[in-house]
Amino acid sequence: MIDATRTRRRDFAEDVPPGGSGSTVPIDFQRLERLRRLSRLMDSRWRIPFTRIPIGLDGIASIVPVAGDTVTAVVSAYIILEAARFDLPKSLLARMALNVALDWAAGSVPVVGTIFDVAFKANRINVNLLHEHLEQRLAAAGTKSGTTAGARR
Repeated sequence: MIDATRTRRRDFAEDVPPGGSGSTVPIDFQRLERLRRLSRLMDSRWRIPFTRIPIGLDGIASIVPVAGDTVTAVVSAYIILEAARFDLPKSLLARMALNVALDWAAGSVPVVGTIFDVAFKANRINVNLLHEHLEQRLAAAGTKSGTTAGARR
């Protein structure tokens, strides 16, 4: 079943006309999946016992003020770097960087910062922003070609 999902994703990526989105950068669904998994690991991989509150490595590392948040900010910067390979607008990359900076600054405050890190999911927000942008790009490409990618199936 996993192979069928991967095949469908590759087929979907191939359905998009090259350069039809105004960009020559194809959408790499494997990279998207890696970024999604990494953001989940960082922000919401586990649940705090006896609650429904998700926690990831970012919340756990914030127990060590400044150092823990700095290490997780480097991972968050990697997510932004990988997202930039999708040829995103600079304004969107700046918004992602602002999310990471806010997460680092607020998370560096002892005790209150740990609570903030558990509540504010910068990586998940950034990956969602990436997904939204790519969906809009695909929709625009589908509109330009006169058909949508889903209608080709």
